[in-house]
Amino acid sequence: MDVLLWITIGFILIGFVVLVSMKRSMESKLAFIKENPESADSSIKSKAIIWWIVSTTAWGVVSIFLVVLVFS
Repeated sequence: MDVLLWITIGFILIGFVVLVSMKRSMESKLAFIKENPESADSSIKSKAIIWWIVSTTAWGVVSIFLVVLVFS
């Protein structure tokens, strides 16, 4: 098989495993923010959630690009 196909499969699988493993942590941070909106830690935790969303979106875009590249 093509090396690019293996890189694509590995990138998608590793990214998915990281995404799922961090999901529970992000849910607990969001629950903390909802309970304590005025806390000083809320700002730090909200930035972590925003960066998690940005990185997840970037992972998705790169994954789509790699899949299109493999099948073109």
